[in-house]
Amino acid sequence: MRVDPGTYGAILLGALFSASLSGVFSVQCIIYFKNYPTDRKDLKAFVLFVWCLELIHTGLVWASIWDSFIANFGNIGHVEYIPSTIALSVVLTAALTFLTHCLFAYRIYHLSQRNAYLTILVLILALGRLASASASGGLMIRLRSYPAFRHHFLWLFSMGLGLSCAVDILITLSLFYLLRQKRRQSIMLHSIIDSLILYAFEIGSLTSAATVASMLCWVILDNSLIFLGLHFVVGKLYANSLLATLNARNKLRQVHSTALDLMHLNLPHITNTTIAYVSPVRGNEH
Repeated sequence: MRVDPGTYGAILLGALFSASLSGVFSVQCIIYFKNYPTDRKDLKAFVLFVWCLELIHTGLVWASIWDSFIANFGNIGHVEYIPSTIALSVVLTAALTFLTHCLFAYRIYHLSQRNAYLTILVLILALGRLASASASGGLMIRLRSYPAFRHHFLWLFSMGLGLSCAVDILITLSLFYLLRQKRRQSIMLHSIIDSLILYAFEIGSLTSAATVASMLCWVILDNSLIFLGLHFVVGKLYANSLLATLNARNKLRQVHSTALDLMHLNLPHITNTTIAYVSPVRGNEH
């Protein structure tokens, strides 16, 4: 099946939107380093590493746009060609997704009182997503053709996106269940836990919706590049959800402090167990 040149603009629109989200992510990184100077060095290094990957991803996306719209302007046959930059952007999207899933797996591990089985399940599915996307990227570089890649490896790319959705759903449901359990343990913290539950659903729904949309376009619209424009955005959404999770801690602490003031209580021991999934260990904690 030949690619419809009329859908070529979808990758340009996707690149523009992903660049906007890249700017949002950079602002979030600046806010993080400003507001959380006492976070552990390994967490700061983790954020810096994700930032570097995100910037490289943006560079690859726009390098592919240059190749498609400038270097090969007017070359209709080039619409079916897969540049190496596109293939590498697929791998980096999977890497950003994997790192985000790892952070949430860490939160689940602590919220669930160190339930290794649930955490390992999340990590196995996340690794499957990373492996399938990495294989897809390598095969794209080898085949260099969207029709050829679709004909032989439609299942592989679909599996990667499907696994990503599965991990999102598992994480969201796990956080919902674990936070509901915490909610029953303290009437005073109902408001903050309700906020955490809503926050978990919002993040999981946003990333899942984008991934599902990309997968449906890939499977159903077999002569279209709309899936690729959406795929450019997927990695940015995961990266932004990661930083939004880290940056939400101060707001949640303020809500918690307000609740304590209103009830004239002093319960510092509740803080770590309640907002575990958004409050990494600080540098001076063990």
